[in-house]
Amino acid sequence: MSRPRRRQHVPWNAAGRVVEGRGDADVVVSDTGWVFNNAIGRHLSLAEFVDSGEQEVGAYLECFGFDPAENEHRSLVEIGSGIGRMTASFTRRFKSVVAADLDAAFLERCRETVMRFGVPERLSTLQVADGRTLDLPNASADMVFSYITLQHCEPADALALTVEALRVVRPGGHAVLNYRTWVPADALLFPAGIAVRALWRVPKLGVWLARQRWSARMGWQANRLAPGEVLDHLASVGVLLDDSAVWLQSPRRISGLDGVSVRTFIGVDRSHWWLIARRAS
Repeated sequence: MSRPRRRQHVPWNAAGRVVEGRGDADVVVSDTGWVFNNAIGRHLSLAEFVDSGEQEVGAYLECFGFDPAENEHRSLVEIGSGIGRMTASFTRRFKSVVAADLDAAFLERCRETVMRFGVPERLSTLQVADGRTLDLPNASADMVFSYITLQHCEPADALALTVEALRVVRPGGHAVLNYRTWVPADALLFPAGIAVRALWRVPKLGVWLARQRWSARMGWQANRLAPGEVLDHLASVGVLLDDSAVWLQSPRRISGLDGVSVRTFIGVDRSHWWLIARRAS
């Protein structure tokens, strides 16, 4: 029996319906701004949207030490591709890319985005209908990448996807995973998010709220996971890692990270952290 759709999926489903009903890609980007990162609002074009992904992909891969020449021979799975903001860049940099997302309409738009701005023959897509499992073989990818996606899952689903990422990665391959952790503002934001997600289930009102930018951004952050929680969970299910690092914006003392280095990069949001982990061989 399939698992019921989670409340945090509501804005994605609403955005998917909008994506499915629009013929113009630039209109899709502006009209789904309540979900996607539309830094310049309704005037954002698809080209500008994709360029923002290109800049971030380049910055993160360079910072985390992944050699461009080696990437050309690597296969990559992207968890949470959306309509392809980063996917197009990945197809230009990697040998093959699997774009995985919750919504089938997003994946259709992702293919269109890559057709215009990437290398379409390197792309395949995968719907993650249950929000927690990847229908891919064990040890089938050189890298699994996820950015601003795992924070939108219930904690159990985010941890399940983390395990799935390491299952899919071959021994010696890397998981490059982004999470949200606690910041002082969460004393207000976290309970407000719980309330908003509850309201999304109210008939008519919920549909309207799910399409408002303020509501979506307040309610879609469904978990806060500290590095120790993620690493403890991986250890508890027998996932072995080599050469793991936690990346933050600024130096910080973190407990429970024996054998894991802590590194900094100014480009990391202050409420985010990254796990860069190589699967043990």
